Amino acid sequence: MVPAQRSGTSTETPTTTAPTSRTPTGTDPAREAGPLPTAGGRGDGAAPGPQRDGAPPVRDRSSHPSPPAAAAGSPAPPARPPGTPAPPAQSPAAGSPAPPPPSSAAGASARTPAPGGRGHGAASGSQRDGAPPVQDRVPYPPPPVPPAPAPQPADQPPVLRTATHLDLPTLPPPSAEHLDLPAPPPPPADRLDPSAIPPPPADDLSLPTFPPPPADHLDYVGSGPPTYEAEPTALPVADPDDLDDLVADTVLDGARYGSCTLRAVSVRGDSARYRGEPRRDSLLTARFGTAENALILVAMATGARATPGAHRAAAEACHWIGRAVGRSHARLAEDIRAARRGDLKSGLHRLTDRSLGKLRASAAEQGIEPEEYSATLRCLLLPADPECRTRVFFGVGGGGLFRLRDGDWQDIEPRVTEVTGDPVVGFGSLPAETPEGDRLTMDLGIPTPPSPYEPAPEPPREPFRFRASVARPGDTLLMCTAGLADPLRGEPDLCRYLTGRWSGPTPPGLAAFLADTQVRVKGYADDRTAAAVWEA
Repeated sequence: MVPAQRSGTSTETPTTTAPTSRTPTGTDPAREAGPLPTAGGRGDGAAPGPQRDGAPPVRDRSSHPSPPAAAAGSPAPPARPPGTPAPPAQSPAAGSPAPPPPSSAAGASARTPAPGGRGHGAASGSQRDGAPPVQDRVPYPPPPVPPAPAPQPADQPPVLRTATHLDLPTLPPPSAEHLDLPAPPPPPADRLDPSAIPPPPADDLSLPTFPPPPADHLDYVGSGPPTYEAEPTALPVADPDDLDDLVADTVLDGARYGSCTLRAVSVRGDSARYRGEPRRDSLLTARFGTAENALILVAMATGARATPGAHRAAAEACHWIGRAVGRSHARLAEDIRAARRGDLKSGLHRLTDRSLGKLRASAAEQGIEPEEYSATLRCLLLPADPECRTRVFFGVGGGGLFRLRDGDWQDIEPRVTEVTGDPVVGFGSLPAETPEGDRLTMDLGIPTPPSPYEPAPEPPREPFRFRASVARPGDTLLMCTAGLADPLRGEPDLCRYLTGRWSGPTPPGLAAFLADTQVRVKGYADDRTAAAVWEA
């Protein structure tokens, strides 16, 4: 049995009827040929052969393409044994034309009307008795002819592809002559030679122009260079169990309140830097209170020379005086604004004695002598009120207090000999004679042996120093320890240098102030701690 072939609007019917047989796969050829009309209805289809009795009607397969019909009169292809793989589809040889579709003229038969309805159908064999008539197929346009495959080289075997494979054309890569790209221009001559680049105009603000460093900045003044190097050499020895005991080489601070600008610094001396000793000077800057009622405290202390805990004693002295002033800052700020000089002096004297007394008590707890755990203390009080220009200095021990006014340095350190009132026991000098007129015997310098019944006398204490002054606009007040006060008093070149540096319209910055205070003088290698106040 050969199924009908659909071409154009006509259908083909076989001229001979083949007996019904099953394929090796168990498929009925009658069901594979095409759709059959259902009972009691109408439809289009081709009857591939007789229908079995009692079999359900075959569904319409008009939506699927039918396999090509075999030539008229040719025998049916032999059945393939089960389990044998289907042979691959053969593609036409390279360059050969596509095979023409089967002719519709071969094996054509006349259309016969179906007895049970209207339409056209093609009978592929004898119709069984009682079977419904076969309707004609609905004509469909022929399927599109696939494009011819690209020719294959002669030395390559043909590639086997399925019927659904589409050969997409491969475009060759574009050649260089098809790209109309302009050639890059040659680099300008000024790019090749840096010297040919013209300088920018004078009003070009793309890059800022920094002024050169000042020519008057010096590393040292005096007769010659100092003995030690200008930069740190060795670090102090550290205790892994007491790292809080370490002291930084340099401390720098600054602020601006009211009409004054503050700069403060503490630097390790050249000798301590070379020997790897800690800085014996300590610096404390603190603000107590807010707004115009605030009070700024600058405290600096210097520990005893050649003692192992000198830096700790100096730091403790600053902390004790800072705590005492902070607790009384409201009363002190009010006394400064009201210019109560007597109350200020007595109150600050009392606070200083208490702070140094705690330092001596700390020495007793450590089991060392008080002079081995002592420190000089110098403090400066600055009110934040812009209407108040009173600056208060107080402290105990050596150092310096200077004022730069109208280009001249003034040494305003309170003198120890400035003692008023009658001498008292334990303070000042003895009178030349008694009130009754009896003259005292001459002191022959023979020491009196200590009494076993009386405790040894305490070493003489440093006198308390106090000074309250009113600043003027343009003044510069400098408070410092002995490490900077001694070269200022002993080297005039240092005074002239600082006069030129600090007489400008604006105070120096922190870095500039640090550089100015580090100008060295031969013979002076101690720690330097200074605080300067510029009045606006």
